[in-house]
Amino acid sequence: MTADSYHYGPWHEGPDPLAPPVDLRAALEALGRDVMEGSSPRAALEELLRRGTDNTTGLDELTRRLWERRSRIQRRHRLDGTLTEVRQLLDRALEAERTELFPDPSDDARFREAQLDALPPGTAAAVRDLADYDWRSSTAREAYEQIRDKLGQDLMESRFQGMKQALNQMSPEDTERIREMMAALNSLLLAHLRGDDTKDQFARFMHDHGEFFPENPRTVEELIDALAARAAAAQRMMNSMSAQQRAELGELMGNAFGDPRFAEQVATLDANLRALRPGEDWTSSARFRGQDPLGLGEGAQAMSDLAELDALAEQLSQSYPGARLEDIDLEALQRQLGDEAGVDARRLSELERELRAQGLLDRAPDGSLVLSPKALRRLGETALSEVIGAMRSRRGERDTAGAGAAGELTGATRAWTFGDTEPWDVARTVRNAVLRSASAGSGRVRLDVSDVEVAETEQRARAAVALCVDTSWSMVQDGRWIPMKRTALALHHLISTRFRSDALELITFGRHAATVDIGELTALEGVWEQGTNLHHALLLAARHLRRHPDARPVVLVVTDGEPTAHLEPDGEPVFHYPTTQDTLRKTLSEVDTLAKLGASVTVFMLGEDPSLAAFVDVIARRGNGRVVAPDLDGLGTAVVGDYLRNRKTR
Repeated sequence: MTADSYHYGPWHEGPDPLAPPVDLRAALEALGRDVMEGSSPRAALEELLRRGTDNTTGLDELTRRLWERRSRIQRRHRLDGTLTEVRQLLDRALEAERTELFPDPSDDARFREAQLDALPPGTAAAVRDLADYDWRSSTAREAYEQIRDKLGQDLMESRFQGMKQALNQMSPEDTERIREMMAALNSLLLAHLRGDDTKDQFARFMHDHGEFFPENPRTVEELIDALAARAAAAQRMMNSMSAQQRAELGELMGNAFGDPRFAEQVATLDANLRALRPGEDWTSSARFRGQDPLGLGEGAQAMSDLAELDALAEQLSQSYPGARLEDIDLEALQRQLGDEAGVDARRLSELERELRAQGLLDRAPDGSLVLSPKALRRLGETALSEVIGAMRSRRGERDTAGAGAAGELTGATRAWTFGDTEPWDVARTVRNAVLRSASAGSGRVRLDVSDVEVAETEQRARAAVALCVDTSWSMVQDGRWIPMKRTALALHHLISTRFRSDALELITFGRHAATVDIGELTALEGVWEQGTNLHHALLLAARHLRRHPDARPVVLVVTDGEPTAHLEPDGEPVFHYPTTQDTLRKTLSEVDTLAKLGASVTVFMLGEDPSLAAFVDVIARRGNGRVVAPDLDGLGTAVVGDYLRNRKTR
């Protein structure tokens, strides 16, 4: 495409084109952490969405803002605005009229003053009694007319959103047009209620009166939905008033625009809408305790906002059957909390959708969510990179990906880094130089350090590795659960990507021992289980080593307690605390068996229990291994480093 074929213009709606992409890696890290702590993948995903990410507000925070806004509306306002303003206009009219009558010595003036003095104290009754009064003062007459217009405007605004602005400059012709619209609307709703075909009638109605409906409904059902929601909000506002306020306001409405037919039409409209939408909330109420008075229209809008806030809170809770983030009404959320909240909700929805679309979550046969193999690989990659980074920083070593020039070629290559001794891959190195020179427009090809690629090699030796991890309750309560799982992920990823010929067996041991795959270990929940059955774990490790007689045997044990359980010949576990001589004897017997198989047994001791330290020293001496006592942050580095050291040792 040529440059002049592009067209640039302002961005109005849709996803922000400059927004950063969804950070799936960070999200997967958070998911993996929660799963390794014992949450199900579904619960971990829900927790991630509730908590949010570094650059996206979560559902919990959005919900908190909704409740804060709801509380603010109720704390700031009260619902007697129309009554208060009508009372003020009435007092102004009476004061102006008395001022006009006072200088006049005539009997007519005194009679009028008597009429004013005899007015009932209630605002609605006084307004009603003054309907036929012949005002002397033009100021008083204007104030009284404002009362009628105010009542009419508030009444219409309470049922038709946005109409108040259109009624600011009312003329008799405008009043008649509104009355005709109300009559036509009630006729349309009544016909629809009877079950008549109202398609043509609706089209004529919108043609004649569409200016009163900025929502621009496309069908009579959409029109009814909009009107019923507004009318129900107005009714909930009336329910929230005191009985005296409701009675006075109801009486005042008969003076709307000075024509009682308006109040009658509104009552008919409400009845039709109740019949057509009985599922709307017509009965609830809310408590307003502020000082800012709201008129009828503003009060109806406040009640509508409260209902919208409640609906949004339910959508954000995602607690109903079949809930999805796509259910969130983004336009409503933006109305209540601003554009940024809508962006956050949209990004959370994209995050959930991308996690599924990228294959990071799978369905198990029972229908539950599980981390996919792809997700486990990514978690392992992250865990391994952290381990390698720690190994570099602690010992100054470079990446352990290569295994030395004396090894066999793996077929893979990588960019040369300082200190590499692997042979160059000449073909790829020259290719890189040619492509770089051509892209720079150079006619000559020159080699640069950045072009060099080296051929990866691996040791000729093959290893059979048994990683035995303690899953007793002490590992959970002392904060060793997650480091243990991350260590297993890192080792699994290293072997499955760099040393594919090695055979890794993951063995967990509590009261029993069991072989597990990396997905099962990642999702394993910590349970209250007494027993550290290292005897059973070493039995399974020996079975794994015998299946690979041509491989160098390596046994790695991660534990925080001396063995307190063993297997009897019938396969039943026996637990006793403190440990017994029988348990120690059977466990050490399996250590001797591993030593006969040529295995080196390295124990990674977590904790500072003296009896544990004494026991693992015996294991190291009898099992041709050693004892490593890392801190939790260094566990992964210690295990991976010991594996690499053992597989290089002949």
